[in-house]
Amino acid sequence: MASKQNAQTILIEQLKLQVGNISAAIEQQGHTAFGTSRLLSNDEITDFSIEFLELMVALLDSKDPLNHREPAFEALRIFFSNVSKHLLIRGGKMDDLVRYIQFLQRSFLDTLQDDKKVGLDDTRAILLLLSNIFNELSLEVFQTYLKEKEQTILAQQEELRETSTPITEIWDGVLTLPIIGILDSSRTMVVMESLLNRIASDRAKAVVMDVTGVRSIDSQVSHHLIQMMRAIQLMGADAILTGIRPEIARALTSLNIDLGNVTTRATLSDGLKEAFRRMNIHVSAASDI
Repeated sequence: MASKQNAQTILIEQLKLQVGNISAAIEQQGHTAFGTSRLLSNDEITDFSIEFLELMVALLDSKDPLNHREPAFEALRIFFSNVSKHLLIRGGKMDDLVRYIQFLQRSFLDTLQDDKKVGLDDTRAILLLLSNIFNELSLEVFQTYLKEKEQTILAQQEELRETSTPITEIWDGVLTLPIIGILDSSRTMVVMESLLNRIASDRAKAVVMDVTGVRSIDSQVSHHLIQMMRAIQLMGADAILTGIRPEIARALTSLNIDLGNVTTRATLSDGLKEAFRRMNIHVSAASDI
């Protein structure tokens, strides 16, 4: 039975003899997989192909190519991780990456077909070695894909939280905060942090919080609302709650939520009028001037 060391030696010899053909085949496949879709430029494809071959030779020349602690293995892992991130950021697909890695593996196997000096035992050892190496590389690409997707989803969720609760300065010292959708604990913390920072930076004197877009109110949502109103008051601003619909009012009553210390108004317009009144601001129609 051929040894793993013998398989490495044969592969390295084949690489040295066929490096031009292998490099050209890999580069051509890179153009087919990524060039037509413009995910990579021609120069990037060439550079990636050359770097991959150099790293692969270094790995095969190492003491144990399958040892994850080998510097050569770590270098190749990082290379594929970076290439994967590069492609995914530009809109590449996971199946394109996997097929490309499979092609790279076949490129090495094809170099053995014309060499009659490679025996059956050596061929089996080489197949096993390449299979293990490229399986690890495929796993690395898949893990990178999952991490990038997870980071993208988290970024989109964070952006959605921020854009779904816009804080607007409607007048000097008057902020409006329309709340739409579900108000859970994580969203409450994000909104509260943004709101308190705006109160401090804008030196706001009044905040009108409109809950017209809140679908339903339960004890937890009510607690979050009260928590936010109290935080506004602790910052020295007046808190005015608007948009409480009849069904919301009934829900709050059934939950025994005490809004005695909270100023409420039916509509956002009424809430703004109350904020202006407290700040001694008089707004008149153009026809009244």
